[in-house]
Amino acid sequence: MPVDIGEAVQARILELCRQRNISINKLSSLSGVTQSTVHNIVSGRNHSTTISTIKKLCDGLGITIEEFFHSQLFRQLDQELK
Repeated sequence: MPVDIGEAVQARILELCRQRNISINKLSSLSGVTQSTVHNIVSGRNHSTTISTIKKLCDGLGITIEEFFHSQLFRQLDQELK
């Protein structure tokens, strides 16, 4: 189970791509987000993806932001402030 928001976003993008049988590169072209940005998110190098980027990815996946975050992945996150 992901422990921070970056890991949860990463896992959710990979899950949605698997469900739709599309590659990360295909998601990049569908959403207009650069391949390097998408790769940095799903590889864990980018832990602070903006909501604007997530919205573009959602548009490419054909879902709403609400649907993106409506996942068990986001229900058990640790508090970001320590």
